[in-house]
Amino acid sequence: MRIVASLRGRDEEDARATRTRLRFHRLDEHTSDAAAAVLLVHDERPELRRRMLMLDRRRHVQVSKADDPFADLRDEDTVADDHEPLQARQGRARLGRIAQLAQELPNCRRVGGPRIPDRQIHPSRIWAVLGEVLTAIVTPFRRDGTIDFECFRELAQHLVESGSDGIVVAGTTGESPTLSDDERLELFRVAVDTLKGRATVIAGTGTYSTAHSVHLTREAHELGVDGFLVVTPYYNKPPARGIVEHFRTIAAVSDRPIIVYNIPGRVVINIEPETIVELAEIPTVRAVKQTNDDLVQARRIVGETHLDLYAGDDNLIFPFLELGGVGGVCVHTHVAGPQVKAMVRAFREGDVETARRIDQELEPAYELLKVQTNPIAIKAALTLLGHDVGGLRLPLVQASESELARVRDCLERLGALSPAAV
Repeated sequence: MRIVASLRGRDEEDARATRTRLRFHRLDEHTSDAAAAVLLVHDERPELRRRMLMLDRRRHVQVSKADDPFADLRDEDTVADDHEPLQARQGRARLGRIAQLAQELPNCRRVGGPRIPDRQIHPSRIWAVLGEVLTAIVTPFRRDGTIDFECFRELAQHLVESGSDGIVVAGTTGESPTLSDDERLELFRVAVDTLKGRATVIAGTGTYSTAHSVHLTREAHELGVDGFLVVTPYYNKPPARGIVEHFRTIAAVSDRPIIVYNIPGRVVINIEPETIVELAEIPTVRAVKQTNDDLVQARRIVGETHLDLYAGDDNLIFPFLELGGVGGVCVHTHVAGPQVKAMVRAFREGDVETARRIDQELEPAYELLKVQTNPIAIKAALTLLGHDVGGLRLPLVQASESELARVRDCLERLGALSPAAV
């Protein structure tokens, strides 16, 4: 089985306008075609924005449009005919292998050619919905403790220009526990307005209250975010069935993708693989941010669900890629974005040794994040690099002099900061 695309033109008198349909099949064969398809969706993201790609368990694809119901593509639909010549800008069917379509579609010059060698990939992986490299962006503060939205805009643009496919707003790194609802929602609005579809905006809307999470998710949806990061309910320690109902209730208020945030180190509860399998049955649950170094559990997520697997700890990105993960929701990309993007891209292109080498070169960045509780260290690093992100809100405090020295040393060894003159 293979991955193909069908682009169908319709007669002018047809009330339905011409639209692009992508039909996905297994990605464990003909991965050259699969690679081009992924790049096509990724690079055409502004045009696909607000169009959710859904893949059911029979591997049928639904492609939504902002002003149109789902186009449900079934196995019996007409698909690519390799013998049909491609004719651009004509009112008849343009059919062909996705690798050809990616090269011949108008205005798709940024779409790369098929370069991924054949290798086993999970059969239902559509990573381009939200991106490979997502940065959990810090929240900048002024001296008086209010949010510096202008600095936030500048940092969001910098991250996207430095390799991030999207940003996660008001997550743990963004100091969500100390943000008011109004502040969260304004951050979401500013992020959407700043990036304008050039990268995805994922809103951190999960709390330990289902009703509060529903409220934030509904409001974020109206503001135009691309997806939601929803953490496991913390402190109240619900049973597994409560966790499932929590996510099901949140999912009911939006048709956009949800990333399940499994972080037992902060929440106490680990979402077990059996529960993640149940969560995968919720149509808009599309991914897991796994902040857990249990590779057996990570392998089960990839093998037993259709969910995209994101590393939640930056040092897990490469191991998760080897298991079939799609990338990471990162913190170190604030200071090492191009390197992380290069690592993921090298792996996707089959250059595993280059990806492994970059992973090893990123060791100082991993070490930096261990200097003190996140986001204390990364805010100190950003300040050293000239980003005026300000301090932190209590109970978090700024890095001490000794911690700042360790952060500086990590940045120097990473090559992000010149060594101080002696």
